[in-house]
Amino acid sequence: MSDKTEIDLTGVKQSKGVWLVKVPKYLSQQWDKAAEKGEVGKITIGKKQGKTEACFSLNEELTALDAVEENDASLQVPKDHPFTVHTVGGQTLAVFSQSDTDEISLEGMVVHRAECRPVVTDNYMKLKKLQIKESIKPQRLSQQLERAITTVFKPVANHDFNVEYEKKKKSEGKMVRAERQLVLDMLFSAFEKHQYYNIKALVDITKQPVTYLKEIMREIGTYNSKGAHKSTWELKPEYRHYQSAEEEEEMQTA
Repeated sequence: MSDKTEIDLTGVKQSKGVWLVKVPKYLSQQWDKAAEKGEVGKITIGKKQGKTEACFSLNEELTALDAVEENDASLQVPKDHPFTVHTVGGQTLAVFSQSDTDEISLEGMVVHRAECRPVVTDNYMKLKKLQIKESIKPQRLSQQLERAITTVFKPVANHDFNVEYEKKKKSEGKMVRAERQLVLDMLFSAFEKHQYYNIKALVDITKQPVTYLKEIMREIGTYNSKGAHKSTWELKPEYRHYQSAEEEEEMQTA
């Protein structure tokens, strides 16, 4: 379960109402250019024929747009942006904030939803044309080279996992299948010390090829595909009290 997080609900106690406003992308980009505690603009709110009217006026210093080309040097962002106000529509919306110390606070409940739209002027239409022009620009461009590239790029040194694989392949290739009884003796001797082994550990102990070893383990052992001992082998119950051939001979001699 996730850790519980405390939330400051002062905004609820104060019955603070907030506006949820959607703004154009270019406007938020201009706001980022403002100083840390600078003013980005002013909002005027009034009523006309019983309806709430609001308008955002961008600070004059932030209307200048970064020119992409020389022809765009005089282009400016629209200053006035009237709000198109909508009802909340029966939804319960809230605004939260997060501080630098990860403290979460409830700023208030949404009482109005609105869209911030610019006044359509020739200047705005030029801005839209520039945005469309920028959006259709290809991210990558082909470039014609003046001369052929003669630099020879050497391949990267052999990767570690390839070296390990080749080493493993060679070592397994040298492994010779021992007599079945001898392999069984080594396996039972190992399982007397520990109940669970993965196949890699058994290969190291017996020095036998993996395919041959798995063939034997399928007969005398059980593979754990899940649980606390996932991906390990253990002996079947009927083989857990096995004695090797040498031990049997010693007991018979005794």
